[in-house]
Amino acid sequence: MKTLFGFILVASLIAPIGYSQAPTPIVVQAMTPATKTQTTVSAAVSTAATQTLLKALQAMKAANDEILKQQEATLLKLDEMEKAANDIRIYTKRG
Repeated sequence: MKTLFGFILVASLIAPIGYSQAPTPIVVQAMTPATKTQTTVSAAVSTAATQTLLKALQAMKAANDEILKQQEATLLKLDEMEKAANDIRIYTKRG
């Protein structure tokens, strides 16, 4: 009797899982065609945004070029220091 009761209990808990509902479909409205003023305004905004972005990119490029020049100068100094250190090593081994 306990086995039958346990079986019925498990079956009643598992049965609703098989009858779950499918998700509700999502309906998206079709896009209405743009009017002439909307396209003109969006084109003007796009042009302005492009110009602003171009100016920002040019400023970033100039800053990067300046950093590269500084790094190149630092590398040249380091090369000179390395050569001087090698010369000192050579002279100290001879003496």
